[in-house]
Amino acid sequence: MMASSRSSSWVRVLSLLLFVALAHTANGADHLSAEYYVKTCPNAERIVSSVMANRVGGGRMAPAVLRLFFHDCFVNGCDASVLLDGPESEKDAEPNMSLTGFTVIDEIKAALERDCPATVSCADVLALASRDAVALLGGPTWNVPLGRKDSRFAADKEFTTQHLPSPNDNLGGLIKMFGDLGLDARDMTALSGAHTVGMSNCEHYRERVYGTSDTKYNIDPSFAEARRQMCPPQGSFGDAGKAPFDVQTPRKFDNAYYRDLIAHRGLLNSDQALYSGSGVDSLVVRYGADGDAFGRDFAKAMGKMGNIPPPKGMPTEVRLHCSKAN
Repeated sequence: MMASSRSSSWVRVLSLLLFVALAHTANGADHLSAEYYVKTCPNAERIVSSVMANRVGGGRMAPAVLRLFFHDCFVNGCDASVLLDGPESEKDAEPNMSLTGFTVIDEIKAALERDCPATVSCADVLALASRDAVALLGGPTWNVPLGRKDSRFAADKEFTTQHLPSPNDNLGGLIKMFGDLGLDARDMTALSGAHTVGMSNCEHYRERVYGTSDTKYNIDPSFAEARRQMCPPQGSFGDAGKAPFDVQTPRKFDNAYYRDLIAHRGLLNSDQALYSGSGVDSLVVRYGADGDAFGRDFAKAMGKMGNIPPPKGMPTEVRLHCSKAN
């Protein structure tokens, strides 16, 4: 009986020590390094790349994984809070209800846990997977500094919605939202090029193709008519009327998105806002003419976005399962 009691006590002590080892408090300036896992999980990047290649390839899940990273970093920094389930979940906010790709992240995390348990954060998984998603679609690659931690709590639905771009944002609203995160107009214009891949539901581009929004960006008439054929003026939700952001090469990460904007064929009002007689028109023209320039600026901006930390004092940890706190 005494031996059993001692054994139970040791189990509790070890569990507490594991929790303490995994738990942290964000200080807003955690050091990130590309060599962060060199000693503790040297195969981390290879494992992420392997699962991404086998599970995603160049298919539609690659844009989905990239979108997950964007939606995570814009709400309380790059802390994997978008992956959390629960009654107060960022997944339930309207802009996030169409997110997919969670199972891919779960598969990567499970593979990492088998190789180096309780070591690689879900936030780092998202950062690496999004980089690999772009590369698998033919886009640029970049070094990803690592060492992010996972938040223990998600933001509520209202806060999440307020901190994500809207399909009908104007240029001023976009510049402010990105600027609040330390991203300038050049970063914003380059990062918007992620819409060179992926699809949007009808309810997000309806106002643009029917001209019912307050924004008055030009739209190519034949493009608007083609999109209207897929998107009725009202009553369509969910997957109905899905259309590619980039009509030219929807599954290739290239600079065709910017040529679409110059031709007034941007799918969302917030897309076309980048080419509307404003201060970033010259960047759109440059990226449309020079794919390498776009690739370089996109990679640089992804690095900046990936460095957005959680708010100072937020409880963080290395989650064992990405959908729930430890």
